[in-house]
Amino acid sequence: MADVQAFRALRYDLGVVGSLQSVIAPPYDVIDPEQRAALAARSSHNVVNIDLPEPPLGGDAYEEAARLLDLWKRQGAVARDQTPALWALQQDYTGPDGRQLTRRGIFARVRVEEYGPGKIRPHERTHPGPKEDRLRLTRATQTNLSPIFSLYDDPANAAWAALEPHLTSDPWGTATDADGTLNKLWRIEDGGAIARVKMALDPTELLIADGHHRYETARVYAEEIGGEGDHRYVLMCLVALQDPGLTIFPTHRLLNKVKTPEIQQRLGKYLREHFDVTPIETAELRPPDEPDGPPTPLTMGYLDSFHQQPYRLVLKDQALADAALADYPEPYRHLDTAVLEALIFKGVLGMTEDDISHLDGLGYSRTDDEALQLVQSKAYDCAFFLRGSPVKQVQEIAAAGVNMPPKSTFFYPKVPTGLLFNPLA
Repeated sequence: MADVQAFRALRYDLGVVGSLQSVIAPPYDVIDPEQRAALAARSSHNVVNIDLPEPPLGGDAYEEAARLLDLWKRQGAVARDQTPALWALQQDYTGPDGRQLTRRGIFARVRVEEYGPGKIRPHERTHPGPKEDRLRLTRATQTNLSPIFSLYDDPANAAWAALEPHLTSDPWGTATDADGTLNKLWRIEDGGAIARVKMALDPTELLIADGHHRYETARVYAEEIGGEGDHRYVLMCLVALQDPGLTIFPTHRLLNKVKTPEIQQRLGKYLREHFDVTPIETAELRPPDEPDGPPTPLTMGYLDSFHQQPYRLVLKDQALADAALADYPEPYRHLDTAVLEALIFKGVLGMTEDDISHLDGLGYSRTDDEALQLVQSKAYDCAFFLRGSPVKQVQEIAAAGVNMPPKSTFFYPKVPTGLLFNPLA
């Protein structure tokens, strides 16, 4: 089973850097250049300076990240704990759907394993580019700078219950991120509580929700170093599948190679033949999330930049998806992103796996407004607005041993970077 351990975290000294809020950042892959500049201006110790480093004139970005991290250690801005601990994270947030929720997670280090039943499973395919970037950063800094977000099965809530008695005092640190999420972090070094958490997690496998590139980087790095040591572990934030604050939102798909009349006509003909097509209002483009229970046919909002008329598309016959995905297990054949990819991207438009992996003609958006704006401005030719997948569906597909298409899930909120670091040497 997955090997989950307390660890000696490398963390900010708040007496030196000031507030935790001034030094955290979103995960590197959602930061644009303007946001990066704003974060770097907030504090010279903001984590963006090492997690998304900029090269000095004529220098190397990864060497600069290592230099800065070493400087912060010598300044006392970051210091390593003398004793191992687990860390409890509570995130109070308002979701994109307007609901106010609380999600709870446990920071630990987890032994890096090959993917497999009973240990650690992925749930999505990954794009190749980010893995090389994260590997070079790991080699330079010898540190996990950003946690992997993983899920565990705990119907009795035993793991969190073991930590809860230690959360009555003020948290070690608090920070509100740009989306308004209030992050509260407690350090728990009580041996009995740690043992009870390990006992609760020992029988369960872990499902990576966010951070596949970072986990695959950790595997490569561990093998490069070889032998035993801290490099065999990776930083994770673990959240129970049963946590009432665990929510999944969709990532919409956008296309920008649907310009010629021939392609437009082919796509339009296919949609009219195989989908129930209903005009809708712009506000209805994102369909209601798929409910728990028996799966329902692929349901999407659709908008193109040519006519600007929103439509609701509902697949007429599930047999069409079953035939296109005949080599895949039953839960996968009901996954909206997989059906869309098989029937329309690969089927009608002739996109290849390489096109999808390298974003050739394909884009993503995590917000309804951004996807709408990108089509209305003609930056993209059309968009498919998707619905969120139930957590149970993600579990079933992972358990079947297959990975979802990239960006099939958007777990919200993100776990900030900078709360804690995991040294690898």
